[in-house]
Amino acid sequence: MSSHLHVLGFAGSLRQGSYNRALLRAAIELAPNILEISTFDLAPIPLYNQDIEDKGFPEPVKKFKQAIAEADALLICTPEYNFSIPGVLKNALDWASRPAKSTPLSKKPVSIMGASTGAFGTARCQLALRSVFTFCNMRPVNTPQVLVTHAADKFDENGTLIDEPTKNIIKENLNELVTLTLILQKGKAALPR
Repeated sequence: MSSHLHVLGFAGSLRQGSYNRALLRAAIELAPNILEISTFDLAPIPLYNQDIEDKGFPEPVKKFKQAIAEADALLICTPEYNFSIPGVLKNALDWASRPAKSTPLSKKPVSIMGASTGAFGTARCQLALRSVFTFCNMRPVNTPQVLVTHAADKFDENGTLIDEPTKNIIKENLNELVTLTLILQKGKAALPR
């Protein structure tokens, strides 16, 4: 077992100035020392099309799946679109889930965080993501949930998180991700070879 856990983080928004990209940066800054968080940009991943898959995975998809496979855990920071998962995020997860029998998502610990300018803080999106995680056999952190409401008041004009209670809940969530990942690694190591 490594002295560090590698976490792959990605945002469910393509907008450079999005609150969720800012949230991902804040999580990287607030992460406990055991976590090394690298990021992946979902923008180059094409729309899922089985005709394309049948000819071979596109290079951006191969890179995404490889990055997931090499990570000990995942961190998703996402907005909520129309009460649900943004298309760019769902599309990336759809690609990564293929083929179902060998998806790198299976048994992968994952934490969700979300920021919204509204009062619900991406709660419905996070609930919808949990259904995807169930199908993909992933292992989500259940509590505490990071639901950043009224995001415009919690980030400054440079996209820096300035709200202390939000910082604290991010730290708690990431500590839970560490605990879950280590428990799963310990269990995996104990399995007979």
